[in-house]
Amino acid sequence: MTTFRGAFVVLGVTGSIAAYKVVELARRLTQAGATVQVVMTRSATEFVQPLTFQALTYRPVEVDVFGAQDERAAGHVSMGRQADVVVIAPATAHTIAKLAQGLADDLIGTTVLATGAPVVIAPAMETHMWSNAATAANVSALRARGFRIVEPEAGELASGEIGLGRLASLERIEAAIVEELGSSHALAGRHVIVTAGPTVEPIDPVRVITNRSSGKMGYAVAAAARRAGAEVTLVAGPTRLDPPAGVRIVPVETAAELRDAVLAALPEADAVVMAAAVADYRVADPSSTKLKKRDVRDTGGELVLRLTESPDVLVAIAAARRPGAVVIGFKAETGDPVAEASRMLRDKNLDLVVANDVSEAGSEFGSDTDRVTFVSADGAEPLPLMPKSEVARRLVEKIAQRLGSDARPQR
Repeated sequence: MTTFRGAFVVLGVTGSIAAYKVVELARRLTQAGATVQVVMTRSATEFVQPLTFQALTYRPVEVDVFGAQDERAAGHVSMGRQADVVVIAPATAHTIAKLAQGLADDLIGTTVLATGAPVVIAPAMETHMWSNAATAANVSALRARGFRIVEPEAGELASGEIGLGRLASLERIEAAIVEELGSSHALAGRHVIVTAGPTVEPIDPVRVITNRSSGKMGYAVAAAARRAGAEVTLVAGPTRLDPPAGVRIVPVETAAELRDAVLAALPEADAVVMAAAVADYRVADPSSTKLKKRDVRDTGGELVLRLTESPDVLVAIAAARRPGAVVIGFKAETGDPVAEASRMLRDKNLDLVVANDVSEAGSEFGSDTDRVTFVSADGAEPLPLMPKSEVARRLVEKIAQRLGSDARPQR
């Protein structure tokens, strides 16, 4: 519990019967030395009076956006900026939906949008609401942005039903907060470059060669590195994802553009995470005008493209990095990827390779989960199937360990 000493914890309480359990969480965090600022929705005050939290945290409870304790014009976002961690417990299906959409019509919404701190969400709701496809999609969206979800437990619910939906134990919630606080400064003063998504190589002005990468893994790594205190440059091919807050994004299309963008940022980089799926081949002579079907018919209906290898971005980066910088590659295979990852580690002079089998259920391109193996000179470390946000968090821990525990001063 010493982790909490001196920490500024924003505790968001929403309108669930489980709100009464969070009174004890507020007391325990305060007794452990944290400054606990409770923020309640209007509906939460129907279950627990604000005075109860105020008596235990020694701080006034905030409910209204325009009644926030900071009297400056930016008072409604000041708590998010001060926070070392934001905890939403219990989090109702309604609040989770609003956070997934980025709505800011109450103080909890504005605090989450304004913060650069880790966000821990502990849902509590009726079992059918938890299993509903809409709730599942909203939870997945929050996970993809790097929010920590402390999943509810099974048991008797207020509705009389028995099933998943009970607020997680206070011990599990506290453990999640400890982990997030512990990692929130692990990369302070460091600069991390992350690549994400596919590259696209033109055939003509209309058509391209590309791959199925969604970019979710790279975006999750960028979010995790930012939460760990790093300055993050995200070099991204075309995706449909929103970039994590506080991350500098450099959009690219081709493998050559990606290489040039990474090399331009490389002199200041402490770590490079190459999660992008870079096209192995490109068209040697792309057409400057759209290829017509009639042109193809003249050759018997066949379109022949002459392909040439794309630049090996990893080799160029590993050779150009400054002393002490960490370079991490990703190896997506069908079948056992570890042997190929080991070869890649050796031949390209990398520090670590994240290997996965994209033909395995749950690890396909575009999924929100992954089963990976960390391959390094120390051997292979297989991980179970887990959300990509959790893979990203563990990868950031590896980076911090390799760079050393002493944070560098901010540039």
